Amino acid sequence: MTILTWLTGPNGQLISSACVIIILILMLFMSARLLASYRNKRIYRLLTLTIPLFMVQNTVLAMLAYPEQELPPWLHVVSMILQIVSFIIINFVFMKLYTHRGAQIKVMPFVLLIGLTILIAAMQSLFMNPAENTPLPGGQYRFLGLDFYSLIVTFLILLGTKGAEMNGKFSASLITYFILDLSRIADGYVFHGSVDWLVLLSYFLPIVYFMQLFLLLFEWVIERLMMTYQSSITDGLTGLYNRRHFTSKAEQLLQEHKGLAVIFCDIDNFKSLNDTQGHHKADGVLKQVAEIMKEESAGIGAAGRYGGEELLVCISTERVKPERVAESIRSRVEQETIVTVSVGVSTSKDSQEVVHLIKLADEAMYHSKTTGKNKVSLFHSLPAGKKKALTT
Repeated sequence: MTILTWLTGPNGQLISSACVIIILILMLFMSARLLASYRNKRIYRLLTLTIPLFMVQNTVLAMLAYPEQELPPWLHVVSMILQIVSFIIINFVFMKLYTHRGAQIKVMPFVLLIGLTILIAAMQSLFMNPAENTPLPGGQYRFLGLDFYSLIVTFLILLGTKGAEMNGKFSASLITYFILDLSRIADGYVFHGSVDWLVLLSYFLPIVYFMQLFLLLFEWVIERLMMTYQSSITDGLTGLYNRRHFTSKAEQLLQEHKGLAVIFCDIDNFKSLNDTQGHHKADGVLKQVAEIMKEESAGIGAAGRYGGEELLVCISTERVKPERVAESIRSRVEQETIVTVSVGVSTSKDSQEVVHLIKLADEAMYHSKTTGKNKVSLFHSLPAGKKKALTT
């Protein structure tokens, strides 16, 4: 017996089902974690319930691959029903996961597809007896209605992904499944198991398909983890680091580089802007200023939101002069937005503690605010009395 003969027989189906079940177990673990961790319980619960259906279906396929077990013929129909129904549900789940909230993925078409599956299976059971058919090499029977209906379902869902603007990887998985359906139909109704490569396709394309689904789900989990992490370290409105993480980044910069500067900015007359033009306008201006600060600190440091309209930048002073960066921020805000900023600067020459550096930069900013606004003040240039009070 050659390896090809061995693979195109019952053992090939057994290997295929075993590999698919292993992939499904990994997917089930991820879906259970999603169900436990996120608010969108309904869709994750549906995913968690659907994966075991695929596992049962592949277990049945492995059992049916060995005809000597004399299993009841209705198991073949059950296997096909589980295959089609699970496929419909899991694609509904992935379409819900990967489309934006504004896209309307309606439940009813999928419910109708499931209902038609059961109706066709019932009609096929009435008019055809699988026990009278000749099984294929893997021990499976073919059911004309269900086989071609499965192909139609795959095609319809593939068309649906175009309107929903789905992830290209998801569309690729549907194309894989469509080729799988075509290979099964060609093998069952045209070549009757006589073409080895078609048999191999029908056995091993499911592994490719479920691996594609696994990677899609894995990508989704990673994206959710990244979003959770980002939300824990950044300010939701501006996208800048929150105060805690900004302090951490500044301490890291201070350890890695010889010099550090903190630039403290406060938007002038922000409360008046809020009162006269509304929160939406004020928030838009805040985002503009934040974006300027991000751009000016890119590659040399980090930007953060201290609170309200107070924004911070920490930069390494090895390659740039902090007063030039501060002046660039002030100038750009004045030119590119409808507001101005008062700016204060402190450096690691003034203190070696990040929290104290922020306090000193805040004091320098306050000096700018009380002596005319829309200007940059360096802490080491403040009047001696103010500096002595803060450094002692």
